[in-house]
Amino acid sequence: MRDPLYEIGCQMNRRHFFSKLSLGIGGAALASMIGCTSGSDESAAGAALKGILSSPHLAPKARRVIYLFQSGGPSQLELFDYKPALRLRRGQDLPESIRMGQRLTGMTAYQNSLPLAPTIYPFAQHGSSRAWISELLPYTSKIADDLCIVRSMYTEAINHDPAITFFQTGSQLPGRPSMGAWLSYGLGSANEDLPTFCVLLSRGLQRPQPIYSRLWGNGFLAALHQGVKFRAGGEPVLYLNNPPGLDPGDRRSMLRHLAHLNEIHYRTSGDPAIQSRIAQYEMAYRMQTSVPEVTDLSDESESTFELYGEAARTPGTYAANCLLARRLAERDVRFIQLYHMGWDQHGNLPQDIALQCKDTDQASAALVTDLKQRGLLDDTLVIWGGEFGRTNYSQGALTETNYGRDHHPRCFTIWMAGGGIKPGITYGATDELGYNITENPVHVHDFQATVLHLLGIEHERLTFRHQGRRFRLTDVHGHVVKELLA
Repeated sequence: MRDPLYEIGCQMNRRHFFSKLSLGIGGAALASMIGCTSGSDESAAGAALKGILSSPHLAPKARRVIYLFQSGGPSQLELFDYKPALRLRRGQDLPESIRMGQRLTGMTAYQNSLPLAPTIYPFAQHGSSRAWISELLPYTSKIADDLCIVRSMYTEAINHDPAITFFQTGSQLPGRPSMGAWLSYGLGSANEDLPTFCVLLSRGLQRPQPIYSRLWGNGFLAALHQGVKFRAGGEPVLYLNNPPGLDPGDRRSMLRHLAHLNEIHYRTSGDPAIQSRIAQYEMAYRMQTSVPEVTDLSDESESTFELYGEAARTPGTYAANCLLARRLAERDVRFIQLYHMGWDQHGNLPQDIALQCKDTDQASAALVTDLKQRGLLDDTLVIWGGEFGRTNYSQGALTETNYGRDHHPRCFTIWMAGGGIKPGITYGATDELGYNITENPVHVHDFQATVLHLLGIEHERLTFRHQGRRFRLTDVHGHVVKELLA
């Protein structure tokens, strides 16, 4: 009686035949180009780390992205969008001529009135650009001339989960690849010893909106392209260290034999996920050395810690993550995503947003300054912003010193710096009450198209065929906002 495994190996239908034929031709061509044998685990890993684009569509202005995502929706009215007219109409109901029937969340739809609420924090103009910035951001104010402040962002999503998912993946529904995964797929790795896409998390207030791992997921792309989350503490990446009793030589031997078995399986099945798996194993092996080195801040100077703030000495804080982001950028990690939770101020906004700014202001500005001092800002795009803004009216009672703000997708503010972005400008405008956009609207898909453009990618040409159609980060929308480009 024949071995069942032998029988399975002998089976070949029409689809397997043609897939194996094409893979064989492609593999031979690849081997001739890179001078490696197709059975080499290192060559398979190296090929998988390369992006699908042999070269960028355009001359890139940015090599890498650091995205400082402020989860929860920072209030633009407290930080960047100065509206003195709100003071004159404090407590008055939001006019229907301004709202125009736009939907509200379930948290304020029941209110009998929507009292207009001016910020209690003063604004001033800063730098040669004369940008209006709140006193809550004294450090950000010092780098005003490096910033491109976009006050006319808008989105259709009005609740956190779809709004965050929209910014990260281009769709309000989960399941699509994240922006970092798309860049990994398109451009590949610039450092074979570290992941192409790294994720760092920090928390502000005690009970912030949760963050889900699917926000840095690969969706329908190969698993190799998903973000790798770094943790605070002694083991920055889980399951990276060797088990007790297994030395590096044993690990290397095990990976070599495992890669050989996977290659046999690949030649039988033609499943590209197998080569992606080989590449992930190889990356994990190299990360055993590279991750401890990049996360060890002991070689940073005292002046660097003074720049980022004392909190940078504590792993897992926003300040420490900003410093780590700079170290990853120095090592050419392609996409570095920071999430800082706690910007959801439905009540007690004046006190809580001040605490959030205390956590983030100095380190955000320090990151831009540090990159600039090291000559990295020119080709590093830094982005700061959340998933939507906050309403100009108070959620709940309005008092002299206390109020809250609900979600507001119609207009909000982000800023960008470096990486081909025009510095020292404020782009877009909102009406005198800060409810609707009056100049130069920028949609989520426009923002994504512009980011890809800066990295040398035409957003309409980076696609992946899945379930019978071609998908892209910007779906079927988006245009590059050329006025933001340097």
